[in-house]
Amino acid sequence: MLPYEWVTKASERISGHIVHTPLLYDKDLNIHLKFENKQVTGSFKIRGALNKILTLEPWERAQGLVTASAGNHGQGVALSGKIVGAPVVVFASHHAVPSKLDSMRNLGADVRLVNGGYGLAEQTAIDFAALNHKTFISPYNDGQVISGQATIGLELMHDVKIEPEISLVVPVGGGGMISGIGSVLHDRHIPIKLIGVQPEASAFAHALFHKGDQFNVTDLPTLADGLSGHIQEGSITYPMMKNLVNDIITVTEDEIELGIAYVWYKFHEKIEGSAATSISAILIGKVKAPALVILSGANIQPEVHAKICQKFAGRI
Repeated sequence: MLPYEWVTKASERISGHIVHTPLLYDKDLNIHLKFENKQVTGSFKIRGALNKILTLEPWERAQGLVTASAGNHGQGVALSGKIVGAPVVVFASHHAVPSKLDSMRNLGADVRLVNGGYGLAEQTAIDFAALNHKTFISPYNDGQVISGQATIGLELMHDVKIEPEISLVVPVGGGGMISGIGSVLHDRHIPIKLIGVQPEASAFAHALFHKGDQFNVTDLPTLADGLSGHIQEGSITYPMMKNLVNDIITVTEDEIELGIAYVWYKFHEKIEGSAATSISAILIGKVKAPALVILSGANIQPEVHAKICQKFAGRI
């Protein structure tokens, strides 16, 4: 578990740079939705990246920051690098979302593409940082990164009364957000059913949670690109998820599309595929109301979003 004071200190540390995102109630579904798509950089990832980087020693920043990302964490590290005046290199898959790559570059990151998926990008970044004496910023396998993501839990406790029958539904990739939020609620003795959601196409955390390994897991292209890819061996998020999370479930690509369209037509809010996994689980009945649902980010390729919404026009 995280020391609770790590999270409260993270909240103080990053408060001047992030926003307290809104929590809205959907009476038709009997759920509350937390719109992290309205966070700085369009994703919750800035919370953990910035908290970690603000805790670094000056020499650790000065030697340069390196990370791997599908796009959102990379934007968080890039913006954090600008804030502290540190150069940033981001390794990403060659098939990463173009708009996310552009956003990282626009924030000043040196983006380097690898000919493979997220897992290869992560290992390449780790190796590059070690060989060049730079500071690697993990998207999830780091206590201070997780503490930053855990500040979402502080906001939830402030904004809504959490009853025992409520489920908290969280998108899961490496597990940093769900581990952090779960740690906060566990520390405060707040009873809740904690459910993680992954894309069926790349369900590494699901396999790790249910089988204890990631062997023979398919890694197919998915709208939920931010949740895809192998989890680093020995990641601290694995024991945290095993101790704090009730279940990790999967959703299909069609179900993710439904979630994207629902949030657009119901709230006129743009969310990416990773964010849509959580609301999709509600819409298809895999998780029952009442629930708190985290919508983790907004960064979807514009033409992809338009095509999905057009597909569901008049049906929601």
